[in-house]
Amino acid sequence: MKLLKELLKTYLLFLGLFFIGRVVLYFLYFDRLGDITFGESLLTFLYGARLDTIVISVILLLPAIGITLSPAKIGNFIAKFLKFYILIWLLFLVYIENATIPFFAQYDVRPNYLFVEYLEYPQEVLSLMLKDYKVALLITFTMMFFIGRQFVRSDFINFQNGFEVKYIYRVMMLLPLLVVLFIGIRSSFGHRPANISDALYSENRIINEITKNSFFSIGSAWYSNKKNSAKQIEKYGKIDLQEAYLLTSQALNIPLDDKKKFYREVKSHFKTEKPKNLVIFIQESMGAQFVAFSGGEKDLTPNMNRLGEENIAFTNLFSNGTRSIRGLSGMTSGFLPIAGEGVVKRTKSQSDFFTVASLLKSYGYKSSFIYGGEARFDNMKSWYLGNGFDEVIEQKDFKNPTFVSTWGVSDEDLVIKANEKFKEQAQKGEKFVSVMFSSSNHSPFELPEGKIEFVKDDPKYSVRNAIKYADFAIGKFFELAKKEAYYKDTVFVVVADHNVRVYGDDIVPIKMFHIPAVIVADGMKNMTYDKQTSQPDVLATALDLVGLDLSYPILGQSIFSDTKKEINLMQFNDVYALRMGDDVAVIGPNMKPQTFKYTDQKLIVAPENKSLQKQALAIITVLNDMYEKRSYKVYEEK
Repeated sequence: MKLLKELLKTYLLFLGLFFIGRVVLYFLYFDRLGDITFGESLLTFLYGARLDTIVISVILLLPAIGITLSPAKIGNFIAKFLKFYILIWLLFLVYIENATIPFFAQYDVRPNYLFVEYLEYPQEVLSLMLKDYKVALLITFTMMFFIGRQFVRSDFINFQNGFEVKYIYRVMMLLPLLVVLFIGIRSSFGHRPANISDALYSENRIINEITKNSFFSIGSAWYSNKKNSAKQIEKYGKIDLQEAYLLTSQALNIPLDDKKKFYREVKSHFKTEKPKNLVIFIQESMGAQFVAFSGGEKDLTPNMNRLGEENIAFTNLFSNGTRSIRGLSGMTSGFLPIAGEGVVKRTKSQSDFFTVASLLKSYGYKSSFIYGGEARFDNMKSWYLGNGFDEVIEQKDFKNPTFVSTWGVSDEDLVIKANEKFKEQAQKGEKFVSVMFSSSNHSPFELPEGKIEFVKDDPKYSVRNAIKYADFAIGKFFELAKKEAYYKDTVFVVVADHNVRVYGDDIVPIKMFHIPAVIVADGMKNMTYDKQTSQPDVLATALDLVGLDLSYPILGQSIFSDTKKEINLMQFNDVYALRMGDDVAVIGPNMKPQTFKYTDQKLIVAPENKSLQKQALAIITVLNDMYEKRSYKVYEEK
């Protein structure tokens, strides 16, 4: 029947587009597929076609209804409208398939929620694309133009043919067509419809990513983030809530209170009558591979290296996640990565959520968040001001900066402004706590002239040069601070939010969560701490050095505490790795839990450890519950 023929041709057109996109990725990343067999490769295209069919079936709903129900007298108009409809989808999906290549190169995954999330910031995104992806955009729009023109001129798909079938027969075809499309959309006769986890058939993460469909991946991630978090957390598994809290308490070795959960009193190991200020300088994307004391390059970051040699250096620190908001919440609140959207952007954590500012406010501390860009990005301004911070200093507050890039003023301008702020507060006799956030180490890596000697044989605007410049700014900050009276009265933390680019073949590439950190505190001797630590551990250690007995719910412990355990919870997209020593449990939505050994910076399949897997589920369940019930906060002492 002509009606079915036109719909089938449309299906094959889109299926061919997705097939070509998958083939391109397959050959681009062939060297990372390891010992994938020919049979597994075929499964990639078979399972991929299943996800493609879901997307195409949704697209075909309108043509199926339009052709079957529209009378012949308006058939010409409907046919033209449907061809235009298919053209729009075709051009859009050509764009998505092209965009997949640079996105994959940057994030080592198919497009996900980030693809949509960053559209909230058109100025920054447009500037970034025009500076970093001019060639890719030119190729994409050229391809869209020629494909679109050929489609319009071609009669390969002509919905007018469908109207040559008698109306009664077309109407009779509607229900069978809807049933077929429903089956295509559901793509499963089981209890649950097919979902993105159906692409996770291999132990090789890259082949799983190639199997996915980019548009489906974006839609699935967006839908998951918008869903009720209680429903979202169920995808990881079910566990009794009380048991989850007990298991989390055991895993973190933090006492549990029925009402206040993990809020507890913590005695300082450095108690003093004159508590110190606290400055947390968070570095954008500074991976361990760039810093000597954390096993990286020897000469790229001389200032970080020097700080590590003279102060407390964390050599085995791993980030919470791969996004800045995860690092910010870890180092500002001591919170672990919650499933779905981070707490910096969530509704219920915009006020009364624990931060170092709300903790120290009752001790008379003034607080600030200092960022060189626009603090509205990732909702940072709203979150910090809503959770105890007195002031947010952002790009508009810098007068006559020396250099401005896509992401704001330079790191040098940032540290000069911060030093002036701290100097002023010290002169007023104010105690202060501040979180600084750098931005220069961010694509497109725009850097001022005359500040560093650019790395030989590297492009001028490259990651390593951006890291070198970030290190220059760190050195500048301490050079300025050491000249001021507040320096001896302050605990300084320099720590990365996450690595520059988290990639790897493992289901969770733990190696790329490795980041450096140092704590500088007057009177403290050099110390290299090489036990496994998390960002909340670093925060707890810094507060320990401030010299106050404090009560807080931080989900980490000071390295000076006898109760601290070597544990990390790492989030990679929507998959979690709970690492205890070298034992790793990996869990994800609608995915069978797995157990590994972390050996030689790789995950090696190990015998199933159900206890560790259950602890992983317990922790992410507890994080979600604490957010939902708003129990992660400062409690008034009575």
